[in-house]
Amino acid sequence: MARSYLIVILPGDGVGPEIVDAALEVLEMVQDISRRFTLGYEFHQAGAGCYQETGVPITPEALKAFQRAHATLKGPVGLPEVRRPDGTEGGLLGGELRVRFDLFANVRPIRLYPNVATPLSNREPGRIDYVILRENCEGLYLSRGVGITTPQAATDTLLMTARGCERISRYAFHLARDKKRGAPEDGKKRVTLVDKSNVLRSFAFFRKIFLEIAAEFPDVAAECLYIDAASASLVTHPEHFQIIVTENMFGDILSDLGGATIGGLGMCPAANFGEKLSYFEPIHGSAPDIAGRNLANPTSQILAAAMMLKHLGESEAAALVEKAVWQLYAQKRIPLMLNGAVEGGPAIVVKELKDILKALAERT
Repeated sequence: MARSYLIVILPGDGVGPEIVDAALEVLEMVQDISRRFTLGYEFHQAGAGCYQETGVPITPEALKAFQRAHATLKGPVGLPEVRRPDGTEGGLLGGELRVRFDLFANVRPIRLYPNVATPLSNREPGRIDYVILRENCEGLYLSRGVGITTPQAATDTLLMTARGCERISRYAFHLARDKKRGAPEDGKKRVTLVDKSNVLRSFAFFRKIFLEIAAEFPDVAAECLYIDAASASLVTHPEHFQIIVTENMFGDILSDLGGATIGGLGMCPAANFGEKLSYFEPIHGSAPDIAGRNLANPTSQILAAAMMLKHLGESEAAALVEKAVWQLYAQKRIPLMLNGAVEGGPAIVVKELKDILKALAERT
């Protein structure tokens, strides 16, 4: 009997609906190939459009559905012109989902695919292959909506707790153990903490706890880098890294830097995990300037769907999607532009992926 899962779908804003539709088409074909599981979908509004219509970025009905679903697949959200009274964006869901439901681990794979333009010289496919693990519920972003502003000054607070530092550090070492591929440079299992502990007490606190947790994992190498040195190393020596763990804002910034080295953010999926709940998304924004113009690259959304399948326990199906995406680029099946966009948009990506999936299924 086929296993059944309830998946909440949050299409989002801008290119969100079109790339989410592309991911759903791929998921439908994978279900047909596998015949071992079925996905049922429940669609809800969230993001900037929702904020404009309702005054909240996600409705109470969507929050209830999120809690009862096996997983949630979310498109990019936010529109630059949609702002809260304090000037911040009105459609973002970080506080609504990550903080509200304590989804503390944001897993962001950074991997260079074949025939994808990179600004780094002499980097072969697979030589950039690491994960940025971003702590989701603390750090500077915890000040979202509660910072203090006066006509003369403004302040936000960076908070780190022992519990938060311990669990994200431990998660990082387990992730290093579980990831099949070590660092491309030497094959080692390695966790790198990125901080600014030479200046800020909060990061010195994080580093102390990280090193205490590292002692529990003697089979995994542990090291610490300051954020400025780490930023440079991700450009000059990215093959050194396997798992990078860091504070919320630093992780947000570093994952964009990493994405720029592998063809753009359209290549970068993400997963958000708590003790029970999870959701999966691309790391990029909603790109309203190319919405509806048949230019959006849905790769990040499709890879996010593959991460969701793996989390649900459907590892074979997840591996099939990942293999198909690799072949999509290895075989130069899509007209990829230098800025990461795709001529023909999601439709051509889905068409080619379906052909590849069909061929892969016939071989097995």
